Formats: sequence, C-alpha cells, structure tokens
Amino acid sequence: MPSMSDFDYDYFVIGAGSGGVRSSRIAASLGARVAICEDNRLGGTCVNVGCVPKKLLVYGSSYGPDMEDAAGFGWTIGERTFSWADLIAAKDKEIARLNTVYGRILRTAGVTVHEGRGVLIDKNTVDVAGTRYTAEHILITTGGRPWVPPIPGADLGITSDEVFDLPEQPKRAVIIGSGYIGVEFAGIFNSIGSETTMIYRSALPLRSFDEDVRSCLSEEMEKRGVHLLRDTRIECLERRADGAIDVVLGDQEVVTADMVLFATGRVPNTAGMGLEEAGVELGERGGIEADSFYATSVPGIWALGDVIDQVQLTPVALAEGMVLARRLFGGVRGRVQYEVLPTAVFSQPNVGTVGLTERDARARGSVRIYKSHFRPMKHTISGRDERTFMKIIVDDVSDVVLGVHMVGPDAGEIIQGFAVAMTCGATKAQFDATIGIHPTAAEELVTMRTPEPDPM
Repeated sequence: MPSMSDFDYDYFVIGAGSGGVRSSRIAASLGARVAICEDNRLGGTCVNVGCVPKKLLVYGSSYGPDMEDAAGFGWTIGERTFSWADLIAAKDKEIARLNTVYGRILRTAGVTVHEGRGVLIDKNTVDVAGTRYTAEHILITTGGRPWVPPIPGADLGITSDEVFDLPEQPKRAVIIGSGYIGVEFAGIFNSIGSETTMIYRSALPLRSFDEDVRSCLSEEMEKRGVHLLRDTRIECLERRADGAIDVVLGDQEVVTADMVLFATGRVPNTAGMGLEEAGVELGERGGIEADSFYATSVPGIWALGDVIDQVQLTPVALAEGMVLARRLFGGVRGRVQYEVLPTAVFSQPNVGTVGLTERDARARGSVRIYKSHFRPMKHTISGRDERTFMKIIVDDVSDVVLGVHMVGPDAGEIIQGFAVAMTCGATKAQFDATIGIHPTAAEELVTMRTPEPDPM
C-alpha cells in the first residue's frame, strides 16, 4: 500500500488518454492518491480522433458496398443517398457520450481530474493552468500527434486531427501515406462515393506488415476502386482558382482534389512540457527515453504509450499503464508481453495479424509457411470479385506457431482468438487438432495442412 507523504498526491498522471486513464484508475484502486490532468477531451487520441470515431466511419461507409452486394441475395434496393453531415453528427454524439463516461469512471475510481496542460517544474512538481501540484510519482502519457512532411503547400492539407470534423464530403479525396490511417481513410472515402487516390513512396502499403498481406490488400483496394500511386514523391500542393487543391507529383503529373489528407505518421507529443528542463531525456524523434519498466532518466518520472515512441497501439498503452500502476502501488512485478502483439487495420477489406512476419521469422531460423487464398462464401452469390487471404508461419523445429495473418472480412475479430492461442504457445499440431466451425472463414486457419514450397 502507498504510504502517506507530504506530497499532494502519490501519483500524478499527465495525459488522460488510454494509458493514463487505465494507470490512474488501477493506482487509485490500490489505495494511491491519484490525480490526472488533460488539456483536451478525456480519452485521448483513440476516443476522440482515432480508433473509435474511425471505426464508426468504417461502419458507416461499409453500408454502401453491402447494399450493392445485397442484390445477389434477392434484395431490391431503391434510390439511396448518403449524408456525410448525418454520419459526422452521429459520430459526435457518441464521442461526447464517451467523454462523459470517461469523466465519470475516473471520478468514481477516486481520481481527481484537473483540466489544463501539465508542465513539469521538477521531478515532483507539475503546473496545471497556473496551479502547482506535487506528487511522489509522475507519469507522462501525452501520446502522439500527426506529422506532416515539410513540402511546399502542406498547409493546404489536413491530418487525422481534422478529418473527423470535415464540414462536407469531398468529391475527390487524396490520401498521402499508406499506414493504418492512410488505408483506412482511403477505404472510408472510396466506399461513400468519393473519388479516392492514395499516394505513397513505397511499392506496397502498410510498411512493416507481412509482404503477402501488403500485396493482397493492395490488390483488393484497387478492385474496390481506390487509385493507388506507388513509388511516388510529392513535389508540392497548390491552391487552384476554383478552391480545389493540385497535388503536384515528382514527375510533374497533377492530381486534383477537394481534400488532401496527410496520413504520414505520428510523432510523440512532448513539446512545451518542461521535459528537458526537468532533465528527462528525449530521443531523436522527441519520444521520451524509458526503460523496460517505463522509468525515465529522472527517478520518479515515468512514461509509457505513444509518447515513448515504441509500440503505438491503444491496447499496448492500456497494458503498460496497468503494469506500471501495479508495480508502483501493488508490489506486482509484471511485464507486458510484447512478443505476441495482435493488431487489426480497419481497411476495406480488413487486415488482422499477430506474431512475426515471414521475413522476420526466416531471419530467426527454419520455418514452414501455410497459405490460403479463397473467395469468401458471401461473394459466391454477391458477385463481388474479392478474395480472402490467410497465412500461418510455423517454427520448423518446435512446431510453434510464430505468426498468423489475414486479409478479409472481420479479420480483427478472427485473429483475436488466435492471439490467445499464440500467447499460450500453441503449435501447428494443436491448430490441426482443433475442430473448425463450419461454414466460416475462420475454420480455414485450422484446416491448412500443406506447407508452401521453400523459396529457391
């Protein structure tokens, strides 16, 4: 149990995003005197301008293709229209509800909420809107912010911070970048009828994902009508007389858009917080340097989540926040299991993945690769030309499953269960011994028997 001290609090958390909220709640439940501060809306990026509103837009946009598919199943769909304004209003209502819920949860847990930006004064003092508070431990969980490349005219574009509040649907949308945000918004705008172009500098989208996954998603996005400009450099953005934006490419080709979204990555949100003045070491990209226990260079100051610029995933920040709180106030010396990290990309179609890519697995030793590429049962009647891809990577010596990857409907939902199996160290033989649920796409992952030939 925390001991009482001369400090105002035992634990002061700067940033009420996913990691900060979870860590403060756990600490309070363990008897610590806890405060949290936030200068924006409670819930951080994920709740306000990230995972949650993005998936609501994915759901909203998917009804268009679903109605097209319905005709093959006997449904006659009459005239239909789409209202961007109505979708955004519904999204705003839900986010406002969640903000209220977060505030209630924190206060019910006994966490004191301070509104305002937290600035470090020293290792035990935080200034919030002109008032100073002291704490034995200070946690920094201020997340990240969008990064925009320094190209001429970049100010004509927007980022993921603004895209959720667009006043109207763009007729022509250009997405710059091909990470999570890029492919997800390319799918959203394409599915609601915007002419959508995605421009990126690599050969395939989703850098760091398995090569087969990247290739499959690229093909399926193009089938759905997204224009992909690969290996493309952008020279500048220019405003036209009619208000549209010309995106001038390196070869002087021009793509005209009504909206340009920069989905070019995120950087840690550490500026103007007094970190360097307090002696907290920062990395090259501005991320806080923290060890495996989330300790910074200053004793008593901790950091986790996107602000440490390692794994930028909401569930990881939640896990880190929980582990740290239990370590500091419960005496539990746990660790986050980074070896098996499931993730989903809510592109259209979805991507779900857990474990190693084939390239990383081969770098460790001999592996067996199992693949399946098939037409989903739904589309045998809908008529849509879409294929699902699944892949299993197995250690050839131990038979342990090292990676499971999928492109197709509900990939995230399917991969979650296989992540449990992999966390428990499941082998391919145990996958093979598992009875499949028929007819489902998921059963394919327990019925693949023939490995791919080794590459020459």
